[in-house]
Amino acid sequence: MTAEPTVADLAAIDREWPLIAAELDLLDAEITLLYAEDHGGPTALDWRRLRRAEARVTRAAETTARTDPRRAA
Repeated sequence: MTAEPTVADLAAIDREWPLIAAELDLLDAEITLLYAEDHGGPTALDWRRLRRAEARVTRAAETTARTDPRRAA
């Protein structure tokens, strides 16, 4: 058993990286909303950031599904 990722593993990560990055941005926006509750509530900018992050995840998931036939189920 090898301890390092294979070329195929690295290629899969590379294909999915836009989705991973978008999901991380969404998580960050959600955390910001949670912390905002302790400081007077979320602002309009916080909500806009969340909506944009959600849209980015949707676009990235669609693109990933189109480029990776194994995910298009």
